[in-house]
Amino acid sequence: MKISICITTYNEEKSIGELLQSLLAQSKKADEIIVVDGGSKDKTVEIVRHYQKKDGRIKLLTGNYSRAEGRNIGVELARNDIIAITDAGCIAQRDWLEKITALFIHKEVDIAAGFYKMVGETPMQKALSVFLGVTPSKFGVNFLPSARSMAFRKEAWEKVGGFPERKINTAEDTDFNYKAVKMGMKYARVKSAIVEWGMPQHLNEGLAKMHEYAKWDAMYGIWWHPTQRLSSHNIKVIFVFMRYAFGMTFVVLGVKSPLLWWMAGIGLLFYLLWAFRKVYLEFRDWRVGAWGPVIQISSDIAVMGGFIKGKTEQRKT
Repeated sequence: MKISICITTYNEEKSIGELLQSLLAQSKKADEIIVVDGGSKDKTVEIVRHYQKKDGRIKLLTGNYSRAEGRNIGVELARNDIIAITDAGCIAQRDWLEKITALFIHKEVDIAAGFYKMVGETPMQKALSVFLGVTPSKFGVNFLPSARSMAFRKEAWEKVGGFPERKINTAEDTDFNYKAVKMGMKYARVKSAIVEWGMPQHLNEGLAKMHEYAKWDAMYGIWWHPTQRLSSHNIKVIFVFMRYAFGMTFVVLGVKSPLLWWMAGIGLLFYLLWAFRKVYLEFRDWRVGAWGPVIQISSDIAVMGGFIKGKTEQRKT
């Protein structure tokens, strides 16, 4: 089975070297590694060319591409039918490629969903992982892959129509999976096919990602998802709005009935305790759990703002 790995880059000088090293050290070797750079202003391209000299399997294409355009160009140029993709900022575990492509021996498998381990050293980074990605306890039969750890047949990519090419698009894999599921594509889910994804070092970077995710989810307008159903991203955001609308109603009505202020305060306290518990149960560390309430409130604001911005821009297009 011959395999192509396709990755996109843009100003990734801090992480591209580690990713390429991990891909070259795989227990199962890729036949080619295609890097499509979207016009990096730093030393990303120089670093990729350095690795090219070490290994001729690495191919580099540069241009003014969006991330989705880069993904599609890489897949289109790939010589092989089995395509594996990951992102700069990740490090592939040594057996990642072997495991994520193993089930393609079965002809009915169209797409393989690998997993990612969210890596962070500080309590904030660890807590942030609960809000930014899918934790191992949430991996199940309906899990849909992120472009960080994913493989597919080139034929399946062609049938779906590739990744949607919009500028500054942060949800192209969401749209790709939505279309693939609706078309009846067959997924294999491989929890042990892992890439390590480094968490942002600063909270505002993580909140910016959540804002962008919510914005693009709103712009795509995917409400009822065939596998996620009421857990679709947009429905979750609506529930966030409802929580705050409910709380504000109690605050306003409390002008005439102060008892409602007490009820609102108790409700907020339970909400913050729930956020602490949610994070604490993942790590069993109170220092990590203490970040739960802080990130819960700030992430709520980030996703609500992103949703509003996405719906506003959707109406303009």
